[in-house]
Amino acid sequence: MTGGSEAICVVDPEAIGDGTDALGIGDGDAPPGTYVLLFTLHSEATITVGALGTATFPAGAYAYVGSAFGSNGLGRVDRHRRVAAGAHDVQHWHVDYLGSHPDVALDDVVVVPRADVECRLSIEIADAVDRRFAIVPTPLEGFGASDCTCGTHLLGGSDTDSLGDAVVAAAETVKRS
Repeated sequence: MTGGSEAICVVDPEAIGDGTDALGIGDGDAPPGTYVLLFTLHSEATITVGALGTATFPAGAYAYVGSAFGSNGLGRVDRHRRVAAGAHDVQHWHVDYLGSHPDVALDDVVVVPRADVECRLSIEIADAVDRRFAIVPTPLEGFGASDCTCGTHLLGGSDTDSLGDAVVAAAETVKRS
């Protein structure tokens, strides 16, 4: 996966866990911003996602778009990483239900520091994914979008590398606009 813009960062979840990521996500010194969690679901899974209900998620890659502008900024990403690693079992956000499933791996995190572009980025990723390869339909409408008018903040693709490249390209487009 490429990440050509200095403003856009692709962060390895292991670096976050070690506290060695360049943005300070793992050591609690992160700026606010928008993020995309890139997951791989290794086999089809039926998952209950809180009040949204239960759905079957096809195997493949998923990108979840979120933002973190509270007191801990992008430190929220470390919480999502801990949920995906099985080190934190509280399911608060829709993405926690997907991320905590045993057949799911958190592969990368794409970050747009100090930019409040969550909805614009979600829409741009959906457009980019539709243009580049067959999209895996989002199993649950409204996933991650309960506080906005977007249809979903969870987008699917055939593989993490292609989806990740589409996410980085979309983030660069949104950041320039």
